Amino acid sequence: MWEGRFITAKRQGKWEYVSRSRGIRAAVILAVDDDHVLLVEQYRVPLGKNCIELPAGLVGDHDDNADEDAAIAATRELEEETGYRADVMEDCGEFFSSPGMVSESFSLFKAGGLTKVNEGGGVPGENITVHRIALTDLSDFIENKRSEGAGIDVKLLLLLQLG
Repeated sequence: MWEGRFITAKRQGKWEYVSRSRGIRAAVILAVDDDHVLLVEQYRVPLGKNCIELPAGLVGDHDDNADEDAAIAATRELEEETGYRADVMEDCGEFFSSPGMVSESFSLFKAGGLTKVNEGGGVPGENITVHRIALTDLSDFIENKRSEGAGIDVKLLLLLQLG
């Protein structure tokens, strides 16, 4: 139906859905260290507001790295977004976030051996705020952010069972 640089709108019979263009996929990072989790907050145009999320990024989104390994992308994105470097990136498998509407999958990685190496914040224009939250405070943090009007990424349900 329509194709842009990053997404494609498709129709199969009566079903309409969206996919990533050019085989691009995502890497999502669960970074828990010393009973704290790293979360990011950034403005998301589709929501029209800030969203609280696990750090994440696209894999193979540039022509010069179309065959990029997802673990390498996860390592890069964690450092870009949060300022933390991981000694270990454990692949937890492929997941689908909204399979009734989007064919996009993401690889979930568990980051270990975290060391803060810079302030993070993403690449210019992303304006990412980094949050290091104690797992015991996670429910309160999410409720406070929700009351401020922030969106909450569904993947944070993973953490609520830990907290």
